[in-house]
Amino acid sequence: MEHLIEFKDIYKIYQMGNESVHALDGVSMTIDPGEFVAIVGQSGSGKSTAMNIIGCLDVPTSGTYHLGGVDVSTMEDDQQAEVRNKMLGFIFQQYNLIPKLNVLENVELPLLYAGISAEERRRRAIHSLERVGLADKTKNLPSQLSGGQQQRVSIARALAGNPSVILADEPTGALDSRTGREVLAFLQKLNNEGDTVVLITHDNSIAVKAKRIIRLQDGKIIYDGDSQDPQAVVQPQEEALPDDGFSELLGEEAKA
Repeated sequence: MEHLIEFKDIYKIYQMGNESVHALDGVSMTIDPGEFVAIVGQSGSGKSTAMNIIGCLDVPTSGTYHLGGVDVSTMEDDQQAEVRNKMLGFIFQQYNLIPKLNVLENVELPLLYAGISAEERRRRAIHSLERVGLADKTKNLPSQLSGGQQQRVSIARALAGNPSVILADEPTGALDSRTGREVLAFLQKLNNEGDTVVLITHDNSIAVKAKRIIRLQDGKIIYDGDSQDPQAVVQPQEEALPDDGFSELLGEEAKA
């Protein structure tokens, strides 16, 4: 079986004056269709950089990234945008819903950008909202929904494009613990129905809801295996990072 996601010796290097900072330091990994994988790590581990590369939001300094068998690591911005539209569904911590659009219009929006016909957009959006239990909320504005419902709308939006990969970046970060558990249960349900889910988190209690954990530290993979293995949630003692201003200058992406 062909791997859906394949990193081969991926480096992402930022130049800070005379210093080279390795956000990713020779990372190799594969994710197969139908997996539910959590990529885990603390601030500075490289997990956000890995997410940006998986999501075709950034390119590696060196190494190759194959998505669905296609090398996307050297693509131009417009080519990567096309891949994002066709193959990736994003779920964000802050939902990223458009306040002036109703639920149905929010779910349809990426399909509009993809050039899908109005009739097909509506069909897909309604089907996606049915999958997350919000078919009765199509005319509501985001402000009329709870946080958990808004996150479910963002999940429906991700599903509407029939993506090869659902990429969830700290999807419970803005939710209370009970609602967060509900959202994770939805992701588990989608995975049980055959969807490939990649979850980015710093939280072990969330990561163990996936079936497999890939743990990053200092840009390297230090664990890759079953989420229920006790080693999956053991964090080695980390050295204090020097306060060189690097994270502030590069922002959250480089901070990872």
